[in-house]
Amino acid sequence: MDKTIELLNDKQREAVLYTEGPLLILAGAGSGKTRVITNRIAYLIKEKGVSPKSILAITFTNKAAAEMRERVEGLVGMDAGGAWISTFHSACVRILRMYSHLIGYDNNFTIYDSDDQKTVIKNICKKFEIDTKRFKEKWFMGQISSAKDELISVSQFELDASGDFYLEKVAKVYAEYQRELKQNNAFDFDDLIVKTVELFKAHPDILERFQERFRYISVDEYQDTNTAQFVFVSLLAKKYRNICVVGDDDQSIYKFRGANIGNILNFEKVFPNAKVIRLEQNYRSTQNILEAANNVIKNNRERKEKQLWTENEAGAMIKLFHVDNPYMEADRVISQIREFLDEGYKLSDCACLYRTNAQSRALEEAFIRANIAYKIVGGVNFYQRKEIKDVLAYLKTIDNARDDVAVRRIINVPKRGIGAAAVNAVQRIADDRGINFFAALDDGVNEGLFGKPGEKLRTFRNLIEDLKENASQITLHELMDEVLERSGYLKDLELENTPESQARIENIDELINKAVSYEESAEDPTLSGFLEEVSLIADIDSWSADSDYVSLITVHSAKGLEFTNVFLCGMEDGLFPMNAAICSDDESDLEEERRLAYVAITRAKKNLIITASRMRMVRGETMVSIISRFVREIPVDLIEPDKENIYIAPRKSEYTGSAGASKQGKESFLHKPYSAGSSAKTFSKGEKAALDYGVGDTVSHAKFGEGIVTKINDGGRDYEVTVDFKDYGTKKMFASFAKLKKV
Repeated sequence: MDKTIELLNDKQREAVLYTEGPLLILAGAGSGKTRVITNRIAYLIKEKGVSPKSILAITFTNKAAAEMRERVEGLVGMDAGGAWISTFHSACVRILRMYSHLIGYDNNFTIYDSDDQKTVIKNICKKFEIDTKRFKEKWFMGQISSAKDELISVSQFELDASGDFYLEKVAKVYAEYQRELKQNNAFDFDDLIVKTVELFKAHPDILERFQERFRYISVDEYQDTNTAQFVFVSLLAKKYRNICVVGDDDQSIYKFRGANIGNILNFEKVFPNAKVIRLEQNYRSTQNILEAANNVIKNNRERKEKQLWTENEAGAMIKLFHVDNPYMEADRVISQIREFLDEGYKLSDCACLYRTNAQSRALEEAFIRANIAYKIVGGVNFYQRKEIKDVLAYLKTIDNARDDVAVRRIINVPKRGIGAAAVNAVQRIADDRGINFFAALDDGVNEGLFGKPGEKLRTFRNLIEDLKENASQITLHELMDEVLERSGYLKDLELENTPESQARIENIDELINKAVSYEESAEDPTLSGFLEEVSLIADIDSWSADSDYVSLITVHSAKGLEFTNVFLCGMEDGLFPMNAAICSDDESDLEEERRLAYVAITRAKKNLIITASRMRMVRGETMVSIISRFVREIPVDLIEPDKENIYIAPRKSEYTGSAGASKQGKESFLHKPYSAGSSAKTFSKGEKAALDYGVGDTVSHAKFGEGIVTKINDGGRDYEVTVDFKDYGTKKMFASFAKLKKV
């Protein structure tokens, strides 16, 4: 037997040697799945005599595909060029380049990226006189992409949309979009898979040709596949059934991108008599970390049973820092990192994981103050994010209109019909008269020098002047609210209604939190002082590009990575899991959040530090938080008492069960809400104000106008109300913030 096979554990070896028939490898976190996949391909070529040309291996990123190919060639000692080791999209492009003429396209088709898609959708909206302020291009793009993920054709979408005002608009745009793509001989990324499936179904002879070619098929990260990808590989594997899929249902966290966990859960139904091999030995983490992960994920119902174990040492207990606010949370993280440095660890051994990008702000500020190098992984510095720079540009313009960069940045943000020609006209006046941009704009408006764009420039000028006049009479918080409201910036993001726009709103809310905190701490708070503080915090250009830094990263982006010391920050109900999942009628939403927590925990190799805050500011208002239910699912004997915080020191004898539930109905330390003398608003069930409206009632909202209440969920601290607004569609909101009035 090959020496590389001998080095595998029993289950890994079994997976490599099982080559005929359908195989499901349930690869737990840190169980060496890549090693198994590459060794299995190498075994087929080297020991079973399978031609590389008969092998198709699919993964999700070009980087992963390149690494897989390199490792296979290292194992077989030859060029594996005949094997297709690629992403789904790359494989489908190769097929369509050969045969797209059979479905009405030339083989030299163009592939449209998201910007190209947006341009096409924008032109279609203009053609159909669709208001893109109300119906965003990205909204249409998301709806169409979701349909393609599920292989829903234009005709089927039109049938399903019948009677639904919004979906009928999507159907109309979808049909025209596909017509224009075909006219332009173009595919978008979703089409690459959809059209390949269409080709296979329309031309069985072509499908059979590829079934004969690819007698052995491997698919990595199978839990992340959508319906279209599932159908693609199922068609290819239908004849010989030599398909090996590798994945972990417990790490399926991309539902928002179209991933269908049912693909891995129902594999044996699609391929009867499939062999299932569980890789449960973990090579990454300590026993304590794995026990914590196992106790969290076992609470999910929609999963295949597996139990991670390791031959590694028990390791350190899990630390839990339960503090009063996010600033104390960040300070405790800094303090612990310094302890790790004293113990000989490097900065690069540490990572801070969090649920939303907005959480990075307090952490970034703490790292800068402590002069500790960090890097936002898979994202950008909080103050460099577009929406933050936009809002700050408004504030800078209000504070000092001589800042030409700030004025030019926001003159047409959000879009208000001021194009490049108008901006250039203003700049010419500024250059001719030797004055700043805003002064030139003011002169030109007053003197009627701009012709047709003049009225739009006047509106912008008046907006800034009004905001400047109000700035000295209201708080920073109120000023920011007025900027967001009167500029239309927030309304645009709310109407876009995508995961990206929601993340931007969360980041803006975090900037408002920063403004409120500044006003509370500064002796003489001013707009200029706030902008100065923010600019100093954001100025990290002087740091050298050293590879030794702490990684700041969302849990979604951290999947596939590992770190010696992991800080899992903001572990509070409402944040992780998010309120939307807690209030959802669909239990799978909460289960996806739990899988996300499982992924976060299993990134840690030696030390896991969980942090939570008793109070957290939400859009400028301080809210009371309770510790995450996922933390409460970790057995208390795995958690080290925190000597700096008497509120969380557990006494093991008081608790029983994996969720830390107490005996005789007593609350465990993990269940206690913050009760120290705080003036923060609380929304306990007993104090929650009763609603004077119910499902079916017509209500009025300050921004969205009139709508009908379609659902009311009791979220514990507040009611989540779903309203179908006449002009803005369906919105979910908390009653205490929405201030809905019965009509």
